[in-house]
Amino acid sequence: MDRPPLTRTPTRSDTAEDALRRELYLFALYRTLEAALLALMVFSPFGGLIGEPRDPFLAMAVAIAYLPMALALLLATRRDRSSLGWQACVGVGVDIVVAALITHAVPGAAPGVAMMLLFNVGAAALLVPLPLAMAVAAAAACAVVGEYLWNTFGGAAAERPFAEVLMFSVSFFAMATVSNLLGRQMRESHAVASLRAAEVANLNEVNGLIIRRMRTGVLLVDRSGFVRLANEAAMMLLGDIDLMVDGKPRNVRDFAPELATRLAAWRKDDVSSDIPILLDGDEQTEVLPRFARLLVDGETTLVFLDDTSMVSRRAESLTLAAMGRFSASLAHEIRNPLAAISYATQLLEESTNLDDGDHRLLQIVHQQCMRTNGIVESVLGLARRERAQPENIDLVAFVRRFLDEYLETIPPDLDEIKFSHGVPTLPVLVDPRHLQQVLTVLLQNSLRYGRMPGQPARVILRVEKRGEHPVIEVLDRGPGIPDAVAAQLFRPFFTTSEHGTGLGLYIARELGRANGANLEYISVPAGGACFRLTLPGPDALPSA
Repeated sequence: MDRPPLTRTPTRSDTAEDALRRELYLFALYRTLEAALLALMVFSPFGGLIGEPRDPFLAMAVAIAYLPMALALLLATRRDRSSLGWQACVGVGVDIVVAALITHAVPGAAPGVAMMLLFNVGAAALLVPLPLAMAVAAAAACAVVGEYLWNTFGGAAAERPFAEVLMFSVSFFAMATVSNLLGRQMRESHAVASLRAAEVANLNEVNGLIIRRMRTGVLLVDRSGFVRLANEAAMMLLGDIDLMVDGKPRNVRDFAPELATRLAAWRKDDVSSDIPILLDGDEQTEVLPRFARLLVDGETTLVFLDDTSMVSRRAESLTLAAMGRFSASLAHEIRNPLAAISYATQLLEESTNLDDGDHRLLQIVHQQCMRTNGIVESVLGLARRERAQPENIDLVAFVRRFLDEYLETIPPDLDEIKFSHGVPTLPVLVDPRHLQQVLTVLLQNSLRYGRMPGQPARVILRVEKRGEHPVIEVLDRGPGIPDAVAAQLFRPFFTTSEHGTGLGLYIARELGRANGANLEYISVPAGGACFRLTLPGPDALPSA
């Protein structure tokens, strides 16, 4: 599966912008309600309840103009993506002018209009910086005081005391200050909450990605036994099954009845069995299930499926690593007396007082010394093996150069080694030293064992591409390998020859694994043997 993208963390400006646009929309909606109430007051028979208008024509003109302007400002909050502060200032400016004109035209409505304007000033102060909020409050105060002075110097009778005008003016400044500070705190809290929510979403995505990429299978099973979630490893262990049928999750007992039985027993007794179970997947994998409750008091269960073969490989790797260290120290101790025995044998062979039987015995001793020395060298080579240092190389050119150099080191005889390749070039990511050592082992084995009795060896070294992976095959025309022997070919110290060490193929396979490659034996139906090395491509990640 491709790696899912992580949730993008919203920035502070993104969340604040969205919050301010919602507030501006609500402000414009409230202004539309004010305009509708004003039109109802002017044109309905109930308008007389608040007193006779001083200038009916002015009142009707303002009411007629205010309603479409309020609707236009409401639509602008949805369509216009310009500055929010500019839209808020234009809107409250219209409100202030309308409030001043309506107060002059209908003096009896002055207190109510001032109260409504107080809310408009506070709403605008929520959306703009503090200096601009103070300017809005000052404009509203000037409008109220200006309308009062207009009436006073125009000779009209005063409908309300000047103290009321001053109180409303001070209230405009107080409302603007409080609303602006409240809006700032609200936006900061909203921004922090949005960032925390985005961080939580990102952490959920990361946790989900980690669980999906875990090598241990993980199932999330509810109290009724239905599978709610499963990671990639669990799907591989379960095989090619669909956990959803008609849009509904499947029950564990439908595809893994033994696992469902283990889960029910664990929920009853809270005791897990250490005996692996066999899943009915494609490869009949043995797994060891482990269970854990998602919540302390909940019934939802996490089921962990450990592949026992993977555990066995880890245990084998640890065992072999310990055995390698022990063997290396033991090999160092063997080399000194072995060298002394070999040197003494060579000296004895130079003696003239030995008969043919003694010479034969000395030859046997010398051969066994050489064989033991070969085992020691193989063990030391295995213990000293370094980590792979992969490089991008052309596999075709590398194998051709290797074969040319190898042919120069062996005496010319009747054995035949051919090289074939299906592509002119084939890039690959591998450690060249390790690849050369693997090819040497495979070629030596084919020349030694891949021949019919009394006939020369015929070996083909073939390079090709299978799917996305480069492949090297070493084929011979020998008698082949029996199935019982083929199953143990890559075990350390396993050999069918009295002169072999049993470490060549094992070391070759381990070197391949260190490079992310897989070495396997392929039976040839027409006779002979084939060892196939499947290598990673040039874009593969280097092995650890």
